Amino acid sequence: MVEVMNVSKLFGDKAVVNNVSVKIQKGKITSFIGPNGAGKSTLLSMISRLTVADSGEILIDNSKLADTKSNELAKKISILKQSNHINIRLTIRELVSFGRFPYSQGNLKEDDLNFIDEAIRYMELEDIQDKYLDQLSGGQRQRAYIAMVIAQDTEYILLDEPLNNLDMKHSVQIMKVLKRMVKELGKTIVIVLHDINFASFYSDHIVALKDGQIVHEGPTNEIINNGVLREIYDMDITINDINNQRVCVYFV
Repeated sequence: MVEVMNVSKLFGDKAVVNNVSVKIQKGKITSFIGPNGAGKSTLLSMISRLTVADSGEILIDNSKLADTKSNELAKKISILKQSNHINIRLTIRELVSFGRFPYSQGNLKEDDLNFIDEAIRYMELEDIQDKYLDQLSGGQRQRAYIAMVIAQDTEYILLDEPLNNLDMKHSVQIMKVLKRMVKELGKTIVIVLHDINFASFYSDHIVALKDGQIVHEGPTNEIINNGVLREIYDMDITINDINNQRVCVYFV
């Protein structure tokens, strides 16, 4: 379990995350939703320790995040940020192999190669695994980065808007893969999503942030309702039940 306790982060004099407490349950997909500037990405970054909280405490399986050694943390938590910039020319396979660094320290063994092969297969990148990243479309590149995270084989996977630059087919593919990883491999996934329908269809639990604070959290069916969504987004959203799934209509 991830426990966030009274965590805050200021940029200048603005509290981007303000005294937030939340528990992330194991073996589930938890989605962070909310308008732009709500603090979703900053909170995710603090859980991974890429961003250091100004106050409060975060525990990973009852161990203080601040006291965990970096190499051990990299075997526990993996994160994919919104923007990824690598200055060296790499193939997909070379990028995915970086996910094994906490285990191999650059000396790949058979077990590492198996994880790399499996991650590439999960993302359906076998046919283009030897292509360079600068030869790929934005969607192909995003899938390659997600494959790298999968290869890291951590219990906790943090994804910051991973569906950016992806078409509908590959967005659905990735969400199905994440759902399968939770079900088959027992992973715990925390994901920042802008599309509330992806959150509705694939989340077990939703945490809604606004102005740096949690305004609602709970099982998906409690959050995907008109009154709650109006409070989060300041707009009326029609909700239809289709095949026992709640679909949000916000175009009219």
